[in-house]
Amino acid sequence: MATGDASRLPQQAAERTRPGDLRPRNPSRHEVAGDSGGDRGGSARGPRQRAALATGRARRDRAAPSWVVRPAYLALAARRTPGPREEASLARRPLDSGTAPSCSLAGGDRQRRLELLRQDESRCRPSPPADSRRAVPAQPAPSMGMPWGPAVGGRRGRRRGLGLPPSALALAATGLMCTALVAYACWGQLPPLLWASPAPSRTVGVLLWWEPFGGRGGAARPTPDCWLRFNISGCRLLTDRATYGEAHAVLFHHRDLVRGPPDWPPPWSVKKVRTAEELELRVLDDLEEDTAAQALAISRPRPPGQRWVWMNFESPSHSPGLRSLESNLFNWTLSYRADSDVFVPYGYLYPRSHPSDQPIGLIPPLARKRGLVAWVVSNWDERQARVRYYHQLSQHVRVDVFGQAGPGRPVPDSGLLHTVARYKFYLAFENSQHLDYITEKLWRNALLTGAVPVVLGPDRANYERFMPRGAFIHVDDFPSASSLATYLLFLDRNLAVYRRYFHWRRRYAVHITTFWDEPWCRACQAVQTAGDQPKSIRNLASWFER
Repeated sequence: MATGDASRLPQQAAERTRPGDLRPRNPSRHEVAGDSGGDRGGSARGPRQRAALATGRARRDRAAPSWVVRPAYLALAARRTPGPREEASLARRPLDSGTAPSCSLAGGDRQRRLELLRQDESRCRPSPPADSRRAVPAQPAPSMGMPWGPAVGGRRGRRRGLGLPPSALALAATGLMCTALVAYACWGQLPPLLWASPAPSRTVGVLLWWEPFGGRGGAARPTPDCWLRFNISGCRLLTDRATYGEAHAVLFHHRDLVRGPPDWPPPWSVKKVRTAEELELRVLDDLEEDTAAQALAISRPRPPGQRWVWMNFESPSHSPGLRSLESNLFNWTLSYRADSDVFVPYGYLYPRSHPSDQPIGLIPPLARKRGLVAWVVSNWDERQARVRYYHQLSQHVRVDVFGQAGPGRPVPDSGLLHTVARYKFYLAFENSQHLDYITEKLWRNALLTGAVPVVLGPDRANYERFMPRGAFIHVDDFPSASSLATYLLFLDRNLAVYRRYFHWRRRYAVHITTFWDEPWCRACQAVQTAGDQPKSIRNLASWFER
């Protein structure tokens, strides 16, 4: 072979062995032709060098070949840092001023070199990192026909696949599994409710001081069975005020609390109350009698460990008398707010037990949805943001309003749920915009009936804390009511896009909170799981109105 042919071989080999960004070094002239049997490389060697070369060939002829690197793994192997065992192996080798070739080529004659250079780059190991290349001596060529890897290869390299130590492979597999589990747990999942875990069975008594919205001094209502209704055991629900001293917690409904004359629990220690009463009457002789009685009620002691729970499900805009309540009067709060001591939302989504289960409630087929937009409203006030937005929206799309006030007509005899189920969209507009204030207008009137809710209330991020982002339409997503109307008309004509708003039903079903049984039982559960650390609400109004 002519000298010019030999000089072109390294360039051809380099052009064939460049997968992606991997660029092996070109072998030197002596590395390509040094083992050809000619006088060029052999004449310069002394007797000791020729003997060492022969000894190295004999050892490699007896060694097993390493694994073959596939092209898809070249870039990964080129960037891999040598493991601890490889570094130790490299440290034990003698240093050499030469550099290791990218691929060691078998030698013999010219024809053998040409055949080996034409082989696929998968038979060549990539060059080691720059730092290790300085420490690795040039490797003589192996025997013909055996693909050879780096010096740390051999049987061990073939057994390990990519040459990674077993501990690294196990660590990588564990990392991938953990990542997959975290992604599965986070993707599409809603935040768990604070009381989702089973409560201990410690018997707890909870006294409902008033029947909410039922008037004071009304007939005692039948108490619910918390175990049958909500899977909460150990609850003793009380309505008889004579059991006040036995109750672990007392529920006070805010609307009944601020209406009418003060109606507080009796004093627990009569002697202390009389002393306090005498002192208070001297100081408050200019106040009215009922005001003095209220001040005395606040200061009177309670049974040891008893908690007074403030319960309210109205928004701050519709909760009068908040600022008239004294500081440290209540120990806990119970409301729709997620940061309440007892969190009870108007509704929530829970995972299905089986994919084929249907969500609770009526879900009619799309063919029965003859109307486009419906709205049921009982409290009509032109000053409310929802009423103003309705006037803008109704100029571009028809909205059927039901209710006794405003332009609405009475709900048909079939009922609210059956009526709304015949519409594609429902305006779940809240009467005021406050944190976490998402009422039955969303959970019951829209989701339970199978209508896509168009919501107006807190911002979208607040809604997405409790439901998937693709389950509702927020008015804030559109610059104007006319653009929202355009989008609703688009969904009306494109049923495939409209059906996407029901994908959440494959994973979740709807739960509607039962008033007032469920808050009552949840308060019992909260007492069971709470510790003995005392707590009091210093400023109820500032917390609730923020």
